[in-house]
Amino acid sequence: MDTTKIDIGKLSIDYLIDGSQNAGMGIFELTVGPGSNTPPPHSHRDNEEIVYVLSGTLRYTVGPETRDLTPGQTMCTPKGVVHGFSNPFPDTARALIIMSPDIGAQYFRDVAAVVGAGGPPDKAALMAVMDQYGLVLAARA
Repeated sequence: MDTTKIDIGKLSIDYLIDGSQNAGMGIFELTVGPGSNTPPPHSHRDNEEIVYVLSGTLRYTVGPETRDLTPGQTMCTPKGVVHGFSNPFPDTARALIIMSPDIGAQYFRDVAAVVGAGGPPDKAALMAVMDQYGLVLAARA
């Protein structure tokens, strides 16, 4: 199976199915190193998301509920619901993420370009990328 690997700091995204070209479902493996910088709490205007933990422990929040997910556990995020994740644990966490419809690998490439541009990330540029792909920061949700 061909994958597309995208690194953003200590986060790694391995796209398995990019459904953005046909408004279909997308699947990627997310690897979150201990203490990784993660996206701020946000919602998706048009996408539902499911997380399924493969290894390690991932702290995941959907709406008012926060859980420490271990291998085999899931959480679902309906569109428009604020969610976020982190890895405050000593081991790397890996999870399978399913999005429907998919936002696509290009979103993560665009974020990686802003974050990897050198110096502190340009917050306005990150906000523009998020907005382009239908992500809304919790403060604006």
